[in-house]
Amino acid sequence: MKSRVYFIPVEGSDSLQAINKKLKRLLDESSCLDFVRKKDNVAVKLHFGEEGNTGFVNPAHVRVICDGVSQKGGRPFLSDANTLYRGRRLNSADHLKLAGEHGFTREACAAEVIIPDDTKKENVVSVRIEGKFIKNAKLARIFIDTQAMVAVNHFKGHILTGFGGALKNIGMGCATREGKLAQHCDLAPVVHADQCIGCGECEKVCPAGAICIVDNKSVVDSSKCIGCASCLAICPTMAMFIDFGAGDKVQEKMVEYSLAVLKDKKNKVGFINFAVKINKECDCWGMENPRIAPDVGMLASSDPVSIDKASFDLVNKACGKDIFKSTHPDQDGLRQLSYARDIGLGSLDYELIEL
Repeated sequence: MKSRVYFIPVEGSDSLQAINKKLKRLLDESSCLDFVRKKDNVAVKLHFGEEGNTGFVNPAHVRVICDGVSQKGGRPFLSDANTLYRGRRLNSADHLKLAGEHGFTREACAAEVIIPDDTKKENVVSVRIEGKFIKNAKLARIFIDTQAMVAVNHFKGHILTGFGGALKNIGMGCATREGKLAQHCDLAPVVHADQCIGCGECEKVCPAGAICIVDNKSVVDSSKCIGCASCLAICPTMAMFIDFGAGDKVQEKMVEYSLAVLKDKKNKVGFINFAVKINKECDCWGMENPRIAPDVGMLASSDPVSIDKASFDLVNKACGKDIFKSTHPDQDGLRQLSYARDIGLGSLDYELIEL
């Protein structure tokens, strides 16, 4: 049976108010929040954006979603987990401050913002899943303890997974730092010495102390590397290189983490994809990165696999080619979808209902 995915187009010229009006219509006509029950605590899982990045979902749109949850009698709160790499989302205090600076406040979104400190044991839970790679997923407890969840996802490209949508927001985004490390740890960069200028930027951002400058060239200690790709993001000459042949394993680990988050929340999670401001890279990049596709629209579904596949298809249709493969030729983003289907997270077959 095909999963239903509801879609409403968005034009690049649409005003904020016009998009919000479309978003409310999407929520109403898709009934995607009908799983919310009175007094449910509802985690609205977001990416608040790294400093210098503006690709994240606009807080004004998040307000519409939170209002929709409240109208169902739920108690929405906004949340994300801290990052593996250095930046302003590395710890809860700085992450909360940055979220506020980006407009995610109780006043703006009508919901409390909670970012758990996963250095405290009480904020961490281990979920047993017996996956191919992951046996015990280390997750922020807040996403397991909450009665329901709305995953609000910015659909865009990604250097490790080809693209990022619902599955990445849940699988990577709900993991603790230890969980993120488990997903990344098979990747270590090498240095193209002829391109390295010895600027030391990679050494500064490496959270594991795995990089040093020797004879004006970067040197990577692979035994210390955690595979977070921070050095790739900061390198001004693209001297850092990762063998992305290991990318399939990263995607599959990410999907197994998604399974851990969702396994006990059957019929209690809704997914909303914003296929707008479609950038080449993740919102974790602390800089503006190029747009690779025109604005397409917003989608809603109860199936994370179908909504990501529909988003992938709509974006590529708008571009006239597989834009994600074009921008990340070493990655096959469809691997995350086929693996998610294989382990029972959803369907690749969907019925697109355009509003």
